[in-house]
Amino acid sequence: MTAGRLDRAAAIGRLRNEQFDVLVIGAGATGAGVALDAAARGLRTALVDGHDIAYGTSSKSSKMIHGGIRYLQQGDVRLVWQALRERRHLLANAPQLVRPLGFMIPVYRHGGLIPRFMARLFGIVLWAYDLVGGASVVGKHRRLSKDEALALMPSLVAPEVTGALLYFDARTDDARLTLAVARTAADHGAAVVNYGRVVELIKDDAGHAIGARVDTGDDSIDVAARCVVNAAGVWIDEIEAIDQGPGHELMRPARGVHIVVPTTALQNEDVAVILAVAKGTGTGSVFAVPWIDGGFTYVGTTDTDFSGPLEDPFITGDEVDVLLAHLNPSITTPIESGDVVGSWAGLRPLLKGAPDAKTADLSRHHRVTRWPSDVISIAGGKLTTYRAMAEDTVDEVVKVLGRGGKCTTKGLALHGAAGYDQVGDGGLGAEVRDRLVHRYGADAATVITLATEDPALAQPLVPGLPYLRAEAVYAARDEMVVTLDDILARRTRARLLARDATAAAAEDVAALVGPDLGWSEDEQRAQVQRYRASVEAERHSFESTVTAAAAAAAGREHAQGWVPGVKAWGALRRR
Repeated sequence: MTAGRLDRAAAIGRLRNEQFDVLVIGAGATGAGVALDAAARGLRTALVDGHDIAYGTSSKSSKMIHGGIRYLQQGDVRLVWQALRERRHLLANAPQLVRPLGFMIPVYRHGGLIPRFMARLFGIVLWAYDLVGGASVVGKHRRLSKDEALALMPSLVAPEVTGALLYFDARTDDARLTLAVARTAADHGAAVVNYGRVVELIKDDAGHAIGARVDTGDDSIDVAARCVVNAAGVWIDEIEAIDQGPGHELMRPARGVHIVVPTTALQNEDVAVILAVAKGTGTGSVFAVPWIDGGFTYVGTTDTDFSGPLEDPFITGDEVDVLLAHLNPSITTPIESGDVVGSWAGLRPLLKGAPDAKTADLSRHHRVTRWPSDVISIAGGKLTTYRAMAEDTVDEVVKVLGRGGKCTTKGLALHGAAGYDQVGDGGLGAEVRDRLVHRYGADAATVITLATEDPALAQPLVPGLPYLRAEAVYAARDEMVVTLDDILARRTRARLLARDATAAAAEDVAALVGPDLGWSEDEQRAQVQRYRASVEAERHSFESTVTAAAAAAAGREHAQGWVPGVKAWGALRRR
């Protein structure tokens, strides 16, 4: 295997021939984190996923690395403290990928998330948030005047705005972060294989799991492992059914949707803004976050029960209407569905709670379960806390194996962090260099070299988007690409930002990466056909409607069902 690259063929060979200490099923953020923690402790580790790395929730989240102020309303100070601690670790271990971002809450004369008379009291909550979260790294919260608030987002309806509160969290490209975790695991010796579907668990005569049968698409491999970890996210119950049979469900998936518009529509290039939903459309809030690469803003999110197919839970037209109905009363120029250039829908892998509980109220804590077969499951949690979830899981693995040291990931830099701030621009300019560095870290040097040695690769991959053709070539050579969608949806995020434009560019992209991936002309055509069919299915869902009752429910169960103030401060004080 070439150093630093993800080589799928070599990793499949290892699955076939090696005896592993731990086999991790699921290459989302949590599973990749488990693989990294285990490998960093010196355990022989394999990581497999039936789809691509970060295919599910870990590429379709809200892309925030945050404590979650709204959890204070639920009195869950422990979760906020843990998440803020993990935010500090990520800012230190992956500064190339995780960057601070200001979040502004406008204060109005009437209405809004925070009543005007409550703004000062809520500032006390933000002081506590600063204290726990390490404000010296991300910045301290502060009050803004009306003019300062409107300068940060001129599209706000001005007459009712009296000022704002500004606090700081962080953001990331979730798919790139998850890939970096998986690559760091590989750097520490883990065998990483995407599109390796577990079809059977292999057990000894006593019923203990000693491996799994993995379908790689071309072959079926029996992977030998002394311990098996189920970190399959929203698919965790499917693996539990293979292990324990039906009736051991842990998950209650919750659907969250986001829409993407040009940043010029909202004019919030430098700050995320949290707005109260319009009266009569639901309760809670809606946020507008500038895309990490610039040029776009995404708006979200909903939080509703989901019981459909777990693959590709595309957004519907009515869900778009719900989000716009929440957003538009707060801005001067309403956004229409035709202004939406991209979207995504993701499923949160929430732990089951009371049957009548709203998904927005379900715990974001995680749970490690060791089954009679000695399969260890890790369920629940959130993107920000993936490392802590992995630590708890591997602690249980160590108990099963009777060997393995202590966790070392609290201070372990992720792939690409070392030397990321020393990368030169190669003549492409500082703006291009900075964007690439904050996607690839030190590996941006390789992308820049590709683009400078072949000027054709310095051209846009998809017209209107910032991604370079060199990024697709790099992905094909170094980042274990199997499908065209891997490149357009996860290695770059072109599909999320410009769905239809990526379909138009699909043939050109397939021809560009085909030689590196060994695709014949027939395979290139097949990849394009599959990609465009998927985009067409997404477009059809986007243009479709659901019942009015379902749309109303989506509004009522809005994800940011949070009214800060006395209630939140009281919860904090009681702890």
